[in-house]
Amino acid sequence: MVNRLWLPATLALAISACGDPSNGGNTGSNATSAEPQTTASATVTSTTTAPEPLSIDYEKFTLPNGLRVIVHEDRKAPIVSVGVWYHVGSKDEKPGRTGFAHLFEHLMFNGSENYDDEYFKPFEQAGATGMNGTTWLDRTNYFETVPSNALDMALWMESDRMGHLLGVITQEKLDEQRGVVQNEKRQGQNQPYGKVWEKLQAAIFPSGHPYSWSTIGSMEDLNAASLDDVHQWFKQYYGAANTVLVLAGDIDVATAKEKASKYFGDIPAGPPLTRKDSWIAKRDQSTRDTMYDRVAQSRLYKVFNTPNLGHADEEAISVAAAVLGDGKNSRLYQRLVYEDQIATSVNVALYEFELSSMFQVIADAKPGVELSEIESAINEELQQFLQEGPTKEELARVNMSEYAAYARDLEQVGGWSGKGVILARGELYFDNPNAYLESLTEKQQLTPDQVKVAANEWLSSGDHILEVHPFPEYKTAEASADRSKLPELGDFPSVPFPEVQTAEMPNGLKVILAERHSVPVVNMEMKFDAGYAADQGAKLGTSSYAMSMMKEGTTHLSALEIAAREEMLGARIDTDAGLDTASVSLNALTSNLDDSIDLFTDVLLNPAFSDEEIERKRSRWIAGIQQEKTKPVQMALRNIPPLLYGADHAYSIPFTGSGTEDSIASLTRDDLVNYHQTWLRPDNATLIVAGDITMPQLMEKLEKNFADWRAPQAAKPVKNLTEVALPEKSSVYLIDKPGAEQSIIIGGLLAPSEKIAEREALHMMNDILGGTFTARINMNLREDKHWAYGAYSFFTGAKGQQPLLVYAPVQTDKTSESLAELQKELRGYIGSAPAKASELQKLKDKRINELPGRFETIDAVAGALSSLVTYERPLDYMNGYADEVRNIDLQQVHELAKQTIKPDRFVWVIVGDKEKIAGGVEKLGIGNLTELDADGKPLATQVNAATSDG
Repeated sequence: MVNRLWLPATLALAISACGDPSNGGNTGSNATSAEPQTTASATVTSTTTAPEPLSIDYEKFTLPNGLRVIVHEDRKAPIVSVGVWYHVGSKDEKPGRTGFAHLFEHLMFNGSENYDDEYFKPFEQAGATGMNGTTWLDRTNYFETVPSNALDMALWMESDRMGHLLGVITQEKLDEQRGVVQNEKRQGQNQPYGKVWEKLQAAIFPSGHPYSWSTIGSMEDLNAASLDDVHQWFKQYYGAANTVLVLAGDIDVATAKEKASKYFGDIPAGPPLTRKDSWIAKRDQSTRDTMYDRVAQSRLYKVFNTPNLGHADEEAISVAAAVLGDGKNSRLYQRLVYEDQIATSVNVALYEFELSSMFQVIADAKPGVELSEIESAINEELQQFLQEGPTKEELARVNMSEYAAYARDLEQVGGWSGKGVILARGELYFDNPNAYLESLTEKQQLTPDQVKVAANEWLSSGDHILEVHPFPEYKTAEASADRSKLPELGDFPSVPFPEVQTAEMPNGLKVILAERHSVPVVNMEMKFDAGYAADQGAKLGTSSYAMSMMKEGTTHLSALEIAAREEMLGARIDTDAGLDTASVSLNALTSNLDDSIDLFTDVLLNPAFSDEEIERKRSRWIAGIQQEKTKPVQMALRNIPPLLYGADHAYSIPFTGSGTEDSIASLTRDDLVNYHQTWLRPDNATLIVAGDITMPQLMEKLEKNFADWRAPQAAKPVKNLTEVALPEKSSVYLIDKPGAEQSIIIGGLLAPSEKIAEREALHMMNDILGGTFTARINMNLREDKHWAYGAYSFFTGAKGQQPLLVYAPVQTDKTSESLAELQKELRGYIGSAPAKASELQKLKDKRINELPGRFETIDAVAGALSSLVTYERPLDYMNGYADEVRNIDLQQVHELAKQTIKPDRFVWVIVGDKEKIAGGVEKLGIGNLTELDADGKPLATQVNAATSDG
């Protein structure tokens, strides 16, 4: 995947609260619960509206060259999602050339015969969003969402690399992307459990099975890839007849036919291809293996080979996976995490593919618990399920959860999971664009006995335990697209931000509403001025721990009852803490809004903070902190803030928000109650609402639920966000991670608050340096040197001074060289190589031109409002946003760069193999080199200068 936005996603995870590891563990899977819990759950069942079948209107046609085109018209925003799906993946490779499908995907972003330049440039100028490419076992896809006036440009670019690529693929480009992919592999393997997937595939599929090797391939096979391989792969698999094009959004079928024919009609169909038959490779005997990794917790994988996509039992196995391992009410969570308390997380991940599927039970053992005890409990629960089957309530709950997830996906035309993706997957795998939505309806008709029978067929034997331990005649049309230049973008549409309405309740609660009636969903966020910074003077981690405990039971409902109500209502309630704020949020279906708000209110106002639940979570939380100390990014983010802010500042805390083992071990119920009463008060809150509701309807519901909520007599607390002076000189800190495949370099410097009036100019200044894929730092370390998969600079966001962080995960033997390059980029940016007018204009065009697609979803609107509230900007800020961006001049950017960037006053934290990197880093002379342990405590005044540099 060309992961140009990898870093912000990483930081969103790393900087967020540690939370309950079990909540973050149930991803990418089907999985969930046991017997009916209480009368309260039954009440929810009786009031839940039966869901209507979901479907997407579309039209489908095929060009004479075999290209299949799916068109979905959605005029709510002047944007079009473009998806190009090739029916080829890593299963089509040959032994000795593994990883080639993914390597070729990278080459597709390196220019074409008629546009030999960085692929992202015209899309950034056009304001494209959600742009990327991915490869997996069965398919490769490329996608972007563009303003409707940029559709011709997007289709020209996609068709140019589909039909006009090989002439510009040189040995230099192949070598460049080979290096990038190998760094991507290193980066993945450098994470805890990062080598598991490759080992599992090789273990559960027989030799020669197309799923027996990983998509990213082996280093040796990547080194063996040649230009001849590139040409053969392109000619064999990248023909029009092996491709599905999906256009969703501001477009009709007549326009789609004209444009698809114009840009794609002259592209050859490609040779006839035969499809591999299903090869489930069900195993009769149990096998097991053990591996070792640098992790904090033991983990058990129990894996079965299960039916492929389209198999008669596939849907029933999907439902069984959900009942067993999705969410707090799943059978395995209740047994292992909630009751026996022997695991900190457990989930079932079902990966469904064309030839076979992989059913994985994944459990992290609580420290001190043997994996054999975990395995025994899993086996007992599985055997009970095979004997009894699921209950009707379990099926109803998991079906509503999956229905609600799809209902939310239907709001968006593109991205990673919107309507374009649903249509493309259905057509590619089933020749039916609505196949996945039809399958959703079919799952709701399954009976408990049908699920039981299928589960016994596929899950009763053959597990693997890993401890971490053809085609008709085609013809080509005459070329009709002018390929001498890119099509003109035309005039960009004006898309104003939704009108914002405000109100205030007598108790001081401020209310903000943006109506959006595109889908029957309402998003609410109760945001408090609190967050990690409120931990100053208290025990570190209090804010995050208290917020995480609010869903662990109220004075009326247990944690499991809360989770059951959410699932039956199709609602999502989240509690969260960030650096400056804490929030309780609700995403609800309009049809179940009243019951959902009742549950939201109960969680917000009546947390039980029971001693039993506090203790149940405590060991898992401490295990999470210990995991942070094994993850390179989190290791740095725990330790760099105190080095930047010094003592007695509210931000002088680990930026993961999780606290320390000692602070969490000492937390009491009184600490949590005091936090809730002190900070979560109506006069310290703003309720941000977006979606399918009017202000009168909203205020009526708020009066019902929050009229009696009163602020305490004590004045609102204030956090210490005083100004901190920069250090006189740079310093370097090293955290040893023996055997690490990469070094993580993070440099920090205090910068102005996110609240300053020049905020947009400040961010543009950084984006030129390191904030985008095509920024200077990434072009240097990734594209030119091939030392990193991605390298960036960014502001973390804060109400007080915020850190400017420079981030580069690099191969170990290039650590000192990479740090030297970063220093060179920083010095050049404020000296001999300042920002250029062309660089600024590119960013301004991107900021303005991406506006049509920026606020397509309710969640995006709510997120923008939440940011305005946090950083105290006017609620009509977005109305003048485009003009503000246009008026930023180059001199302003130069001045901000000189005021902000001080290369000789950075604090650098490096996580890597000390034995191999310390000597080279110290020779750079940037500053004193001090070794820290995982808790940030100095181990020696200075690292020995004689240490080798590998």
